[in-house]
Amino acid sequence: MSEVSVSRVEEIIKSLSELENNIDSLDEKVKGSGKELQLKCLNEIEKLREKVVRMATKEAESIISVAREDANKESKKIQSEGEKKIGEVKKKIDNKFDEAVDDVVSFVLKS
Repeated sequence: MSEVSVSRVEEIIKSLSELENNIDSLDEKVKGSGKELQLKCLNEIEKLREKVVRMATKEAESIISVAREDANKESKKIQSEGEKKIGEVKKKIDNKFDEAVDDVVSFVLKS
């Protein structure tokens, strides 16, 4: 082989070796970028999870608050109705008391 051909082959081998080194370097960079991307994704997932938990907690608190208000209104309504019925019973007792006294007196006098 001629000296030019040998020199040309050496250049090609050198170029291929540099190309292989470049490919290896790029492969390492891609792997590193993949790991960074994975970490960023995990961080974003955690942030979103926390945000969803906060939103769900806030919504649950709102639902509980509305339910509590409704229960308080219903409780006051029941209490009012109970007081009204107690008043009616007391009124009936008062109305019948005199009649009951008269009946007892009449019974005692007849005996």
